[in-house]
Amino acid sequence: MREIYLDTAATTPCDPRVLKAMAPFWSKIYGNPSSFNDSGRKAREAVEQSRKRIARILGAKNQEIIFTSSATEASNFAVFGVANASQKSQIPNPKIPKSKYHIITTKIEHRSVFEPIKKLGESGFEITYLEVNKEGLISLEEFKEALRPETFLVSIIYVNNEIGSVQPIKKIGKIIKEFKKVSGPLYFHIDASQASAYLDINVNNLEVDLMTISSHKIYGPKGIAALYVRRGTEIKPLIYGGGQEWGLRSSTEAVPLIVGFAKAIEISNRLKLISNKKEEKLKQYFVNGLRKTIPGIKINGPENLKDRVPHIINTTFPGIENEQLLLQLDKYGIRASAGSACTSRGIEPSHVLLAMGLSKKEARSSIRFSLGRKISKTDLDYVLKILPKVVNIIKRLYPEDLKKHYYTKS
Repeated sequence: MREIYLDTAATTPCDPRVLKAMAPFWSKIYGNPSSFNDSGRKAREAVEQSRKRIARILGAKNQEIIFTSSATEASNFAVFGVANASQKSQIPNPKIPKSKYHIITTKIEHRSVFEPIKKLGESGFEITYLEVNKEGLISLEEFKEALRPETFLVSIIYVNNEIGSVQPIKKIGKIIKEFKKVSGPLYFHIDASQASAYLDINVNNLEVDLMTISSHKIYGPKGIAALYVRRGTEIKPLIYGGGQEWGLRSSTEAVPLIVGFAKAIEISNRLKLISNKKEEKLKQYFVNGLRKTIPGIKINGPENLKDRVPHIINTTFPGIENEQLLLQLDKYGIRASAGSACTSRGIEPSHVLLAMGLSKKEARSSIRFSLGRKISKTDLDYVLKILPKVVNIIKRLYPEDLKKHYYTKS
């Protein structure tokens, strides 16, 4: 059966060039990077060379790149690590009660940021959740108003993984930079997992203190990610043990995965402009086709190119449960998703779509298509041919559900 993979926002296939780069480190150069022998030294050299290559692309110092097992771990490390350090050293101000320490985030964060911050809120930290408009974008004015002397952490997703909206990170970074001139220490974290293949990820251009990046979103291996931590940032480790990663993340380094990550980010950085142009054309073609073939659908997210990435398309099919639609598409080899891969197995509607103003019914009728390097116009033509059939099948199988909805022109 033909397979059309439209779920690259969840994960990407490993690039053959990445697999080739990793190959020697599974069985030939297999030493522990912490061992004081020749095999260990070769492994250590591979780790540090990979760290250097990643740091160069990020505009960072080598020691500012901390390897983790996933983007979820990296973001948890950023949030809890800075919060734990703030309590110990009384950042931002020793005169402020710990119960008043303040964090700013958004209502559309990935769960790896949203849940840790929620936990901190339950333990006494004050949290401001910025609203988003119907396109999934925050207001810079609202952000400015939210800043206060007690604020010690701002964590804002760079590109939303469900709708593809791009937050104005550079402008936020400049606002924080100016605010810090009259306030105490304040750290800015972004989750750039979905941004790495499409947008500027130079930490100096973005003026961020911490940044999460992921390997398997850019055609690298799963099981490896990194947290950029600007030198001087107060942060405490989550994992203790052998003191690897300058004491910030103990655990034997996964040498093959680190090597693969470095290769993947280099390829991704080199192809960025090409990927953007190609996938933007395909996205426009696909969206136009969707609107012609399925009357009444709604495209969720920003219309403006500067406010979104080209590979994510979130669509509401009124009256069609997303689980039913995904199952039917799967039978034809079309792989899509109901939103975040981390929460797609849950029964709750997307918190991102609800924050944008969609109803629970609309959120449960929404699916995400995400494009990638191998997708062609021919592939999308196949999807556009199958979708109306699938929608009609669901209408016949579940007619009662459709009585609660009606189609209108979008």
